[in-house]
Amino acid sequence: MPRHSLTTLLYYGLFGLPLALVALPIYVYVPQFYAERFGLSLSLIGATLLAARVLDAFIDPALGWWIDQRKTGTGYARFIVLALPPLLLGFIALFHPLPIAQAYPLHWFLSTLLLVYFGFSLATIAYQSWGAALTHEPLQRARVTATREACGLIGVIVAAGVSAGFGMTWLSAIFGVTLIAGAALLLHKAPPASISFSPSSEAKTGWLLPFRHGRFRWLFAVFIVNGIAAAIPATLFLFFVKDQLRLAQYAGLFLMLYFAAAAASMPLWVRLAQGMGEARAWLLAMLLAAAVFIWTWCLPAGAAASFGLICLLSGATLGADLALPSALLAAVIARAGHSGQHEGAYFGAWNWATKMNLALAAGISLPLLERLGYVPGVPANDTHALIWAYAVVPCLLKLVAAAILWRAPLRSI
Repeated sequence: MPRHSLTTLLYYGLFGLPLALVALPIYVYVPQFYAERFGLSLSLIGATLLAARVLDAFIDPALGWWIDQRKTGTGYARFIVLALPPLLLGFIALFHPLPIAQAYPLHWFLSTLLLVYFGFSLATIAYQSWGAALTHEPLQRARVTATREACGLIGVIVAAGVSAGFGMTWLSAIFGVTLIAGAALLLHKAPPASISFSPSSEAKTGWLLPFRHGRFRWLFAVFIVNGIAAAIPATLFLFFVKDQLRLAQYAGLFLMLYFAAAAASMPLWVRLAQGMGEARAWLLAMLLAAAVFIWTWCLPAGAAASFGLICLLSGATLGADLALPSALLAAVIARAGHSGQHEGAYFGAWNWATKMNLALAAGISLPLLERLGYVPGVPANDTHALIWAYAVVPCLLKLVAAAILWRAPLRSI
């Protein structure tokens, strides 16, 4: 396969920017938005998020199988087009509820959440499958995923800055414009995916196909545990900054610093992956992340500089979490002989894992914190449970994920 230029990769990668614009508010701002706007309890929000994400997660493998079976000479383009209306309308409805939502806030929350989840799932699976089919060369895999994730990080930074400084109305407008523009570049300028139409008897197994291969099962286990380690702080970030650090006014700045560090670190992790392999580089990043993030456990109220430094250093390790797992997955697909045929099945399962991580983080941590006596936004609130959930548990899970990755047969692919 030809080596793609940076310009060519950007035509593909820029669609990741609007996807990140929608992802950050949904995964970080939604719990606080509906708790404060409609007075919904943390237990109810956590249960709703868990139900919606579980339902959405189990749709993803079916979407991946459907994409594999229905892609034509246009590759994944038609699925991107189908995903745009529910994605855009669902996001706007979620953060700009109509007056009827005041009477039925939970129903509105759940229905709009499911709508935006469906559009996001369809777009993401097709988009990631497209990227995995662009190249099978070991030295190029990380370039493709790093370009896509770097554009996504720019979107996250924009989302954090705009939502904090200008509000959700401006963010929704920017999301709509960049979604249409990014889709146009992807559909008309990006390199075509390498699609194979040769029949495969394995296709009959549908979404179970990836789990027939040992390397995928190992990678999937690492991705699940590491993903939960990342999802818990993401879910609790605003509560920790507001109630423990008492620095709510700097929440957007902390997020921007964190994701800017991740974007800046991406070339370093790509270079390390090319020199020592994707698995070893990812393992190094996990250990560094645990060593840095554990210090949030002892931060007192007002520790803006210390938390900012932790955001900077832990953000640098996030670059590996974003660039390397998908590159490893592309390698696993190639080693299984499924390149150009079954990427949809693999990324359907991959996105199932991503959403289950977020579902478990919200569905378990929020109700548990409430049962332990934590009440968000209450002055002089006891935050001991919040500190342990935000700082200690994710670090322990990171170490478990690192141990699994060390044992996994992934360093030779």
